[in-house]
Amino acid sequence: MPTYQAPLRDQQFVIHELLQAAEHYAAMPAFEAVEAGLIDQVLEENGRFATEVLFPLNASGDAEGCRLDPGTHAVTTPAGFRDAWQQFTAAGWPGLAADAEHGGQGLPHLLYTACSEMQCSANGAWAMYAGLTYGAYECLRANASDEQKAAYLPALASGRWAGTMCLTEPQCGTDLGLIRTKAEPADDGSYRLHGTKIFISAGEHDLTENIVHLVLARLPDAPEGSRGISLFIVPKFLPDADGNPGSRNGIACARLEEKMGIHANATCEMQLDGATGFLVGEPNQGLPAMFVMMNGARLSVGIQGLGFNEVAYQNAVAYARERRQGRSLRGPAEPDQAADSILVHPDVRRMLLTARAYAEGGRALSYWAALLYDQANHHPDAATREEAADFLALVTPVVKAFLTDNAFAATVECQQVFGGHGYIREHGMEQYVRDARISMIYEGTNTIQALDLLGRKVLRDQGAVLKRLGKQIQAFIETNGTRDDMNPFITPLADLAGKFGQFSLEIGLKAMANPDEAAAAATAYLRVAGHLLFAWWWARTARIALEHPDDPFYQSKLAVARFYFARLLPESLWQMQAARSGSDVLMALDAARF
Repeated sequence: MPTYQAPLRDQQFVIHELLQAAEHYAAMPAFEAVEAGLIDQVLEENGRFATEVLFPLNASGDAEGCRLDPGTHAVTTPAGFRDAWQQFTAAGWPGLAADAEHGGQGLPHLLYTACSEMQCSANGAWAMYAGLTYGAYECLRANASDEQKAAYLPALASGRWAGTMCLTEPQCGTDLGLIRTKAEPADDGSYRLHGTKIFISAGEHDLTENIVHLVLARLPDAPEGSRGISLFIVPKFLPDADGNPGSRNGIACARLEEKMGIHANATCEMQLDGATGFLVGEPNQGLPAMFVMMNGARLSVGIQGLGFNEVAYQNAVAYARERRQGRSLRGPAEPDQAADSILVHPDVRRMLLTARAYAEGGRALSYWAALLYDQANHHPDAATREEAADFLALVTPVVKAFLTDNAFAATVECQQVFGGHGYIREHGMEQYVRDARISMIYEGTNTIQALDLLGRKVLRDQGAVLKRLGKQIQAFIETNGTRDDMNPFITPLADLAGKFGQFSLEIGLKAMANPDEAAAAATAYLRVAGHLLFAWWWARTARIALEHPDDPFYQSKLAVARFYFARLLPESLWQMQAARSGSDVLMALDAARF
């Protein structure tokens, strides 16, 4: 049977030692009371909720799935999910990072991120209901009118109501300029929406008394393309005069999508048949407004990948310790046993170390992104806010794509550790592989993230933000480059940093002559960028670990860091070589010959 324990020690290492978060929060009036003890207390309590409440429902929820009543369009979630949600709301977890004025606890986004990781590890499908609700809260907090905020934000922050994002339609996914859902003005100032939305995660369920759908649609006089999209609040039940759920709105689940994974999350086709909606912000400005939720969702999907990576690793390690198969090639390691633990085999260790290096590196990178989020939104110094926002925008596509690419690779490696048993449901590994796969697709496929990184975040400003981040990496290299014990980490980091700068320049120059060159290089470019960031954070980890030569925790960190630099970082070299081959090898074959 699968197992999971919250990785509290490593979370505390990243937050307290690597990021020194409490020191940063002391400079932010909104979080000046957030000290290390409070952080640890929140992590421990949420870890208990994840392991004791959510994790026992993961396998059963996957097997049972969600059920749709075609007559009423109601969706029932798996047994135990509703009770888990009630415990979640009773403890105040939905409002962890929500503003106090809306009934939230007003804690940092970093803490929300760490708790989300544990929830995703414990029960990824369940965690999506919570993540989308917080995303809807953030979107409305940034864009809604004061009246709309008063009507919806407290209910979302309390978890009494849930949220969704309704973007995709049958004819369009990423290209939202093609959406056809219409919004017609009504006499009372509201709108009537008509259309179909697909792949709507948590679109209908029985966890909450109401669901707040954020829907992209077109007004009658809207211009074509993405400039003609508006954002609307479309609640499942229209709030009455007292703010409670009133009459049923004209939005309903037409069918549940039959999916490869995340069976316990209701992925719905939503039909809008004259549904009442309320415009958020200005007409035709829906896409910029929705990007608040979309960018948050991209970071959340990266965390989801990290969660799957972590739980798969934990189970693979537990299995490897117990499974006996063959003998060490150096001679029996346990001669009193019929066979040695498979941990004696170098390739089993390669698979496990790959998963661990990706998980711990991903935790450092994503938690740093969460700290940047807090600085961008709450630091009193304008220059600090601006730099944090710039860095966050730059690394968001990397967090989403690099972590989820790595997560799928890691879950497959961990499944392989189990051999044939990894293919059998009772061990849980096949579920982690299935569940992790979707994270590479939704909220913008990873190729879209790569195009965003290279095209919008690097080439658009001639690499200005990237160069500023590069200066921070270079400063770390110069500060630690003279230490002999840091050479195994600084030398490859410095080498890649130099090569990445040249690589970026080459791709930019080629793209000026032929835009296809950027598109052809983008996926490889993101992988290299991800490795550069991982190498930076692993080197910073190693520097701390070297100060604790007698502590097994830190010595394990050093061992994993050495593995990362020796076995995983070299991917960046062949990715650059592949990208330099250009677009011709991709575009030469006539389309009719595929």
